[in-house]
Amino acid sequence: MRRKKPVRAALDQVRISRDGKAAVIEHADTTISTTHLTIGDAIDGMTDLEILNVYNSVIDAQERSLRDWDNTITEVPPGRPQIKFSPGSDQWVPRGDVLRCIIEDDERGEAVIHIDDKELTLREFGRLLTVRAGWGMRISFVPEELIAEQPTIKLREPKRRR
Repeated sequence: MRRKKPVRAALDQVRISRDGKAAVIEHADTTISTTHLTIGDAIDGMTDLEILNVYNSVIDAQERSLRDWDNTITEVPPGRPQIKFSPGSDQWVPRGDVLRCIIEDDERGEAVIHIDDKELTLREFGRLLTVRAGWGMRISFVPEELIAEQPTIKLREPKRRR
């Protein structure tokens, strides 16, 4: 089960421990992720309540940032490379926020993802996605010929196919 993102908390809702210069904030609700918050040398003189106040201020800042986020995303124009190889991480990485892909399968029935003129194995494609770990993604399936067009999306239960 995927754990929920950290949320603001009261002192009776968490257990705080120290690990070097970091605070470890564990929620009583085990469905919420544990946070390792690096504070630095100041942690030595801080009470649990002071650490919790820092933690809650980080959560507040993240929520403000999300509210202020401009949800305009960048799609690389057709004909321009959507991905580039990063020698430092030895993997392909996206250049923009949208990927136009074609899904095929190989002779073993394994998925192969085509982006531009590159053929990525499912493992390579998965590594490419890890560049955006912690983000969400929406996938729209369209005919290959319409991949560069934005489809109309209707929010509803799928119709049963006959």
